[in-house]
Amino acid sequence: GANFLMADFGAAAEAAIGDENKPFVMALWRSAARELLDGVGWADSHIAMRAFAGGATLQVSAPTDALYAATDLVEASWAATNAKLAGEAFDVAATAQDLRAKITAELSPKEVALAQAALDHGVTYLGHDDKISLGLGVGSKVFDTADLPSPDDVEWAALRDIPVAMVTGTNGKSTTVRLTAAIGAAAGNCVGLSSSDWVRVGGEILDEGDYSGPAGARLAVRDPRVDLAIIETARGGLMRRGLPVPTADVCLLTNIAADHLGTYGIMDVAALADAKFQLSKAVRAGGRLVLNADDPELVARSPQFDGDITWFGLNFDQATLDVWVANGGRAAFVADGVMMLAREGAVLPVLAVNDFVPALGGAAEFNVYNALGAICLADALGLPVSAMAEGLAGFTDSPDENPGRGNYIEVGGLTLLIDFAHNPHGMKALAPAVKSFAAERTLVIAGQAGDRSDQDTCDLMQALWSFEPDMVVVAELPHLLRGRPVGQLSEVMVNELMRLGSHKDAIIQTDTEFSAVVKSFEWARPGDFLALLVHEDRPQTMELIEKLQQANWQAGEPLPT
Repeated sequence: GANFLMADFGAAAEAAIGDENKPFVMALWRSAARELLDGVGWADSHIAMRAFAGGATLQVSAPTDALYAATDLVEASWAATNAKLAGEAFDVAATAQDLRAKITAELSPKEVALAQAALDHGVTYLGHDDKISLGLGVGSKVFDTADLPSPDDVEWAALRDIPVAMVTGTNGKSTTVRLTAAIGAAAGNCVGLSSSDWVRVGGEILDEGDYSGPAGARLAVRDPRVDLAIIETARGGLMRRGLPVPTADVCLLTNIAADHLGTYGIMDVAALADAKFQLSKAVRAGGRLVLNADDPELVARSPQFDGDITWFGLNFDQATLDVWVANGGRAAFVADGVMMLAREGAVLPVLAVNDFVPALGGAAEFNVYNALGAICLADALGLPVSAMAEGLAGFTDSPDENPGRGNYIEVGGLTLLIDFAHNPHGMKALAPAVKSFAAERTLVIAGQAGDRSDQDTCDLMQALWSFEPDMVVVAELPHLLRGRPVGQLSEVMVNELMRLGSHKDAIIQTDTEFSAVVKSFEWARPGDFLALLVHEDRPQTMELIEKLQQANWQAGEPLPT
């Protein structure tokens, strides 16, 4: 689907190419792709290329019902390129003939006709899996691809779309989505929500797992009970599959910070911002784009969007904000301890920061940002201010309501923080909240996935050091090594902690994340604060905490078996 390389359907591949030969190799690759496109009869297909450090990406546009064949074509173009570089023969005619057979086998005229008819009738079409759907939520109809109707047999008058919001960014996506869903529920809507932990409709969880990509979006917007959809849209899905739904009433970008660099040809923050800003292309005519006014990457790209923008932030220049509001601009901000919404020249109080539990009285500033973003989304969706206040005030940030995002739990004389923080920006944002708790000692669990560089890992340890920890538990993440040898990242983390001033006796190393949690409880004494920053072993961690609570365990006692 549409992505930041091109707005068309197509197929893309990345290749490792030495930087010294890159222009020549890219030219050969483009030429090979063009020859194959012409050979299969796709003379009108476009080619987009993008260079990055160590390689390049090539994408070709292709018919919507021939995308698997298009991936084969792209791979064949790379094979042809390598053959030319090696001075070997490559049979373009035979390859094109094989590709034409694959294209013919894949074609689905009924699906193409339904997609066009949906466009003509002004309803959303979603395909490219074992089902297709026409319309969204309560206005949708889902069909198996093996039993598609003809467009003339569809009751188009019964189909319609529902309001949709999409959220992307580096940090805060899941919480912002869930806060907006709480506001929608307070307004009386049946909200379909997809996120990195589950897909939920109303109060029912349809499935658990990382559903922040297209699969989660489709599960949410195809449910016939849903009259409002809030979709978390992660970087990976955007890069692999493009936009999860073609249009939305409002799209929000939380922030842009270094994370997941080095994958999908995204090597720096500027490229990451470009990739995420493609969400702005999904905003329908008359819809709104919501941007963090305190993020320089988003501010810099805002002129690229020619529609209406709502801004949220905590560091507005007051004179600039006054002019924006006086001219009818929309914005969410904090004034005198109250979260405010400005629209159409009026400034409306929504909720005091102190009445928003996840803000910790303002110490958890990142959650104030998330709430302001949710207010902007709710405003763009036409939800009343009273629902904004009710939804935010009732959001407790408990493990059931917002798992792994700023969950504070008291057990055995300890204060626990369960959080998913996994990049320097998120870690630094947590530090003021952690230090707002009076604690005898502070422990932090540190873990890192193998697709981060050594420098990224050192940056994470530097951010963690701002917690001023008395103990750091360095955890291996064996299921997230992603090509790294066991122990390599732990060594990087320990060395950086020692460089920052830690002592060997203030570092515990474990072979799994859950064993790090166990070691943390064994180390703890009453009055301590444990920041359990867990990624893959959160369910086991929550089960252990529940067992400790049921056993009336106190810190310093042996753990129950």
